[in-house]
Amino acid sequence: MVKTLIKYELVINRALRSALMYDTAEQQINEFISFLGRQIGSDRIYIFEDNEKTRTTSNTYEWCADGVSTEMGNLKAIPMQTIRWWYDRFDEGKSVILHDAETIRQEHPHTYALLKAQNVHSLVVCPFRYNSEIRGFFGVDNPPESDFLGLTTFLDMIATVIISFYKIRNTQIRSARAARFSGYSALAKIYISMHYINVQTHSFHIIKASDSVQRMVGKIASLDSRYTAEEDFCAHADAVLHAFCREDHLEDQLKFVDLRTLEQRLQGQDSIVNVFYSKLSGWCRDRFIAVDYDAHGHLHHVLYCVECIEQQKEREDRLLNMARKDQMTGLYNRGSGEKLIETALQNKVSGLLCLIDCDKFKSINDTFGHAVGDAVIVAIAATLQNSCRSDDIVMRLGGDEFAIFVPTVTEKASAESFFARLFDNIKSIQIPELGPRPIIVSLGACLYDGKETANFDMLYRRADHAMYQSKKQPGLTATIYGEI
Repeated sequence: MVKTLIKYELVINRALRSALMYDTAEQQINEFISFLGRQIGSDRIYIFEDNEKTRTTSNTYEWCADGVSTEMGNLKAIPMQTIRWWYDRFDEGKSVILHDAETIRQEHPHTYALLKAQNVHSLVVCPFRYNSEIRGFFGVDNPPESDFLGLTTFLDMIATVIISFYKIRNTQIRSARAARFSGYSALAKIYISMHYINVQTHSFHIIKASDSVQRMVGKIASLDSRYTAEEDFCAHADAVLHAFCREDHLEDQLKFVDLRTLEQRLQGQDSIVNVFYSKLSGWCRDRFIAVDYDAHGHLHHVLYCVECIEQQKEREDRLLNMARKDQMTGLYNRGSGEKLIETALQNKVSGLLCLIDCDKFKSINDTFGHAVGDAVIVAIAATLQNSCRSDDIVMRLGGDEFAIFVPTVTEKASAESFFARLFDNIKSIQIPELGPRPIIVSLGACLYDGKETANFDMLYRRADHAMYQSKKQPGLTATIYGEI
């Protein structure tokens, strides 16, 4: 036995020297078990790491002999309950020694099925534990049958070395993580919040959150601690968005932060963005940025960033408004007004199209000056707008010409009622510089029933034809196309 121990110590020392030729703990662990695997002469040697929170264990390191298929990719998140009896033995300070897998077929059917699928006939497995930080086991599949007990002693000797490598690895991971988050923190200055997320486990780390966000999260946490534990980003995001996001944006925003579909949505892109309205910060833009992918090409980590774009949105809205509106009157300009009416007609929205023209407007300019003429245009525009409903489309065609599309008005009686109200409001306009001179307009209109295919140009020509007839009559006259 003494000679055997000396032999094992020599093998461990040589394996350790070989492993230390590498720089990272990951490389060192892989080299260490590979060296041992070649010396032992088994099919596989492997290490499993336990996750106490999920009560699962996963194969994280593996060496396979020539001709033996790897199993590491298939042995992820195995329920501990499947091999519960192994852990019972570990708790008793014992290892698992299995000379023939057939002997456990009846007593431990789940373990038997798991081993049978891997073509494992015999094995030796030993635990390794260091406080609550490092937990797992390592073992050998189908080892030589000459000395199982000696092999158990050998693996038990390795436990201390494995734990040492894990301490180094975890320290390196923490250092790299801290350095990475430090770098991200500099980037995070432009954001109100930034999260680093493991897409595969849904765990996350908050790199940055504004004071207002932190206060709100604190309130949420007082109701349910799940929403601040960095274990489930989806639950965290669900709670925060229900608190922050405006109701009409909530459904789309919840779909955007759903990690289950993120890899598909990010496919072929470095990032994806969305815009929503926050009750706390106003308009916000959030984005997912791909950080890395695993060895199988699946999305692994992402950054989730949220920035306030309230000022930018206001500028964009002002520019959009300027592009759509007539600068003098604030009504829709011809381009945007026509586009809105065309869209309504394409959707077969019935309604009334009116053309309004100020009679003898040239004489107002010539007699009272262009400043008074501009005041007349502004006054007519305001009157038209105030005479209409919020969903009516009121536009300035140019000069002293205006147009109105009044949806759902398709009957002559309703149209004439609208004309009467509009003309009464026109009569009430007062421009001091004009003195007693009234403002007179003529109106041409056409009705659209929503059945025939129509466009703006067609309705415009009909209303313009009716306008021609109104111009022949005394002021404040309206004519409907088809009744001439």
